Amino acid sequence: MKILIVGSGGREHALAWKLSQSSDAERIFCAPGNAGTADFTENVAISASDLETLACFAKQNRIDLTVIGPDDPLAAGIVDLFTAEKLRAFGPTKSAARVEASKIFAKELMRAQKIPTGEARMFCDSDEALRYCERLKFPVVIKADGLALGKGVIMASDAATARSAIDEMMNQACFGDAGRRIVIEEFLRGTECSVHALVNGSNYHLLESARDHKRALDGDQGPNTGGMGAFSPANNWNNQLQSQLETEIIQPLLRGLLDEGVEFRGLLYPGLMITSEGPRVLEFNCRFGDPETQALLPRLKSDLLPLLNATIDGNLSQFTIEWDTRAAVTVVLASAGYPGKYEIGKTISGLDDAAKLEDVQVFHAGTKRVDGEIKTAGGRVLAVTALGSTLQAARSRAYEAVSCIHFENCHYRRDIALGAND
Repeated sequence: MKILIVGSGGREHALAWKLSQSSDAERIFCAPGNAGTADFTENVAISASDLETLACFAKQNRIDLTVIGPDDPLAAGIVDLFTAEKLRAFGPTKSAARVEASKIFAKELMRAQKIPTGEARMFCDSDEALRYCERLKFPVVIKADGLALGKGVIMASDAATARSAIDEMMNQACFGDAGRRIVIEEFLRGTECSVHALVNGSNYHLLESARDHKRALDGDQGPNTGGMGAFSPANNWNNQLQSQLETEIIQPLLRGLLDEGVEFRGLLYPGLMITSEGPRVLEFNCRFGDPETQALLPRLKSDLLPLLNATIDGNLSQFTIEWDTRAAVTVVLASAGYPGKYEIGKTISGLDDAAKLEDVQVFHAGTKRVDGEIKTAGGRVLAVTALGSTLQAARSRAYEAVSCIHFENCHYRRDIALGAND
């Protein structure tokens, strides 16, 4: 099969790396890709947001399967376009992708289906939102309705922070149109967990659990990011929680979508808060997580390609998924200043040394090859994943690999998976 992967981050590198291992993968393209994907795919200089050009490329090159990595093209309707052009694509339609593209849509759907989540109010007027804040008990969580690269969530510990977040989102448009409407939500206490599921209509297949670290600094301090690291399996997950996830969250969500005439096909994963009363949904995502994918796919023993095809075709029940029992830990190396302003063009060294370590895989994100050297080209630059017999062993190996890699103003958290065995 000829495969096109849309995107340029660490998730897309991980998908390309795993799909390249399939005996049915004849040729793989990545649009636009990065310095890492170029090792075993053909990078194509087409932006992930240029849907028409992507469809044209897929037709001209007779692509058998397109796998969409980021959320933005899914929300913009890339799967609808490809389907109309009789092209095969993995991912939900624009209508189904609203579960991630609009937090207000997701909240209303959860409310209708009685899916456990935090209490919330939705606002399209900043003055009304500001007045509401005057009678709140803090902390609260303020979320941009639309997509904001994983950064549109602010934890407001007091009224001043809440007022500032509302003003920046709704009046100053710091997240563009994504913040024109907002959700103000109760602050849920507990530990986070992510569980991915391959979904076709009312049928689904759960993948292994993972936990990511969203805050920029050690000790879960600093601003939210797209993710600074992850580990799998999650240490706060068990069979009882999985049963609750299926009966109280996934099945009602899929039923609610079908009641509205929407069939979800693709990858769904709810971000969960494990509270003292059970799992609560923080958000729904309609694509592979980043950096969770970089922790999950090295543990996946099964061929990924037939699983993606089975999701599209609706015969997931015919497949079982085999997992490596070892743990995985992923550490993200970022440019200093991320998720705010940062510099690019820094030369990266030590990649070969890190790759030589046993059970280590270095996934590229914001990288670019320039005159034979690999340079930084984004906020999140690399995701270093290691496998180990325990989470602690995987963590030690991951940080050993991180110590091999150098670029100016490199920033990473030093507490990924720390204490996860406790």
